[in-house]
Amino acid sequence: MSKPISLSPRLSLIDGYDMDMPERTGSYILHEDKLTIVETGPSPSIKHILNGFIELGLKIEDVEYIIVTHIHLDHAGGVGLLLEHCPKATVIVHPKGFRHLNDPSRLIHGAKAVYQHDFDRLFDPILPVADERLLSMEDGDTLTLSKTCTLTFLHTPGHAAHHFSIYDSASNGIFTGDTLGVRYEPLAKEGIEFILPSTSPNQFDPQATNESMKRIQRLNVEQIYFGHFSASTHPEVVYNHINKWLPIFVEKGQVIIQQNKGVSELSALLLELVQQELDEKGVSRDHLAYQHIRLDLQVCSMGIIDYLNK
Repeated sequence: MSKPISLSPRLSLIDGYDMDMPERTGSYILHEDKLTIVETGPSPSIKHILNGFIELGLKIEDVEYIIVTHIHLDHAGGVGLLLEHCPKATVIVHPKGFRHLNDPSRLIHGAKAVYQHDFDRLFDPILPVADERLLSMEDGDTLTLSKTCTLTFLHTPGHAAHHFSIYDSASNGIFTGDTLGVRYEPLAKEGIEFILPSTSPNQFDPQATNESMKRIQRLNVEQIYFGHFSASTHPEVVYNHINKWLPIFVEKGQVIIQQNKGVSELSALLLELVQQELDEKGVSRDHLAYQHIRLDLQVCSMGIIDYLNK
């Protein structure tokens, strides 16, 4: 189990070990006057958050806000369980996600359809959040955590309709959840900043993704805090990767559908293209990052096929 990562004196990252994989998902801890967590991960990640607070010398019961960028279970599935340890915390969610945290039955049904017999291991339990502990943020709403830190909530659809990103004034950074895709920390540790779009079902929209990215670009942020995983201090590299790979994902999806093929064929085709690029960068095909990439491309292919079939 890894120790929390210090991104700055006021911002820490706790590895949530989603799917038992290191550097897959994380929870950001804002050490402000109003102690705040951004992203909970699924319920199996909550034990890691609790341990991380002990390592940081913080009290979990002092948490005032828990923010989820969107309600997909790998980002918000553990929020109900975490709340049991945070007696005074308020959960902040996109308005379109509010009712699903209050009554997660549709989230559970949808995840079971995708993950089937793996559901319990990956996500159980998913607990409802009472109305009075939920707060939704409209586009442009702000939340002041200290004299130097105000968060601004920006609705950024594309990955999902119930998604917002959170601009952090103190760092000139932004928590983007999955809006700007997935960053592969195992590669970043070797000096390779590599980002792929996150196009999972069932609300993926490439045009909305592009519009959300352009909106974030206009902020001229210096840091991008990913749901998967950690921070990039090279925003232009991130935008360039999304601009490159998002059209490829959609274009190859169209080719696969024209050939009357499906998710597995699209996933294999995209993997081949990713391997070609990483081969050129000297990345071995048995590199740890491929464990993440294969999983992502499978889910992304499901979203691409779903979008094109609609």
